[in-house]
Amino acid sequence: MSRWRPPPEKSTALITRSGHDRLKAELDDLWRVRRPEVVKALAAAAAEGDRSENAEYTYRKKQLGEIDRRVRYLSKRVPALRVIDEAPADRDAVFFGAWVELERIDSGESSRYRIVGPDETDATTGWISIDSPLARALLKKRVDDEVEAQLPGGPARFAVVAVEYGD
Repeated sequence: MSRWRPPPEKSTALITRSGHDRLKAELDDLWRVRRPEVVKALAAAAAEGDRSENAEYTYRKKQLGEIDRRVRYLSKRVPALRVIDEAPADRDAVFFGAWVELERIDSGESSRYRIVGPDETDATTGWISIDSPLARALLKKRVDDEVEAQLPGGPARFAVVAVEYGD
């Protein structure tokens, strides 16, 4: 069995202003607050003696590794992102940053999504990645257009009910 994995798909390097600010704040918090706390706790655990049987030491080493991994990722990702903080000229069509209200054609079920960058997706708030199949199908659509998207549960058809911009 090989350890080789195909390279991951490149994600779109777009982000909203609020998402960019959140990532920068997370990076700052990890680097200036959380990492020094964990380093201090790690040093205290190391001072307790035998490290091979010290659960606190093992836990803190793992925690420090996770923080350092996230800091490395954010340090590379944040500068590469392009902040989109203004609505497009054509506000009637679906583009990055749009709030889209959809009605499922077969069930009449209504849902509302915001198209955002892959670094700020959140299913609980209805923020979907611009790289998702639904968002890709919605791009450049207008009110009353019908859209078919391949979702994890199978193909689904939607009608665009409304398109808005703004937080």
